[in-house]
Amino acid sequence: MLHPLLSATLAASAIALSGCVALTEKPTPPPVLSSTDFHQRMNALEATLLASCDNTRIDAELSSVASRQDLLIGDMREVGSLLRSTNTRLDRIAEDESEPVIVRRECAADELGIGNKAVLGSSEWIGLPDVGTYLKARIDTGASTSSLSAREITRFERDGENWVRFKLGLAEDDVVVEAVRDEWIEAPIERRVRIIQATGEESRPVVTLMMTLGPIQEPVEFTLSDRTHLDFPALLGRRFLLDIAVIDVAERYLHPRPEFPGGRPAEEAERHENDADLDNETH
Repeated sequence: MLHPLLSATLAASAIALSGCVALTEKPTPPPVLSSTDFHQRMNALEATLLASCDNTRIDAELSSVASRQDLLIGDMREVGSLLRSTNTRLDRIAEDESEPVIVRRECAADELGIGNKAVLGSSEWIGLPDVGTYLKARIDTGASTSSLSAREITRFERDGENWVRFKLGLAEDDVVVEAVRDEWIEAPIERRVRIIQATGEESRPVVTLMMTLGPIQEPVEFTLSDRTHLDFPALLGRRFLLDIAVIDVAERYLHPRPEFPGGRPAEEAERHENDADLDNETH
């Protein structure tokens, strides 16, 4: 019987030898596929992939793409037809050498902002019922206050108020009712205006006289000054025109001359209307 120590030694040696044998063994290689087996596996994989695709959905999308393509082609053809038609029209316009037709539209009075305002020419006949005469007047928007030609202007007081006495300042060829040419005219002084001219400063009295012009009958403020060196014995300014009249500078004497006792008939006024219209007075 072996000694126990020897038995243990032999057993350990056996275990060590068995481990070395296990470490020195080679792993078993995988089996090698033949060419036939490889192709069979690839065909099976392709069949599996095709089976996983939805052939119906793909066909539907392909059909939708084809329909949109047809619509786009139709739109392109329509655009091409429109372009050809437009080019044809442009060519016809270019070849047409006729003058353009201008259509004129008459503007209504309300569109021009005239409304019920009277239209005046650059010069008109006015009537002075308080004096009893007609006179030629220039219409001038450059002047603020209207002006009447006067001479022998004399201030006096009546009932505590300032009045003025004057005669019409008329040249020999001024058209007037002859009976009033040298008559005195009296009126209260409304106010005085200061006029600055190249020759210096001047204060002029302002009186109110009733005036007629065509359909207009209004009290008008006139400054009194000697206008005998000018073409018109009267001038109508902006204060008179405001809100009641507009001027057509291309026209003259649009309204008939008023008639007064002792004066000539209105039908004869035309032969006195060939004035020079050279009055540059603005005051």
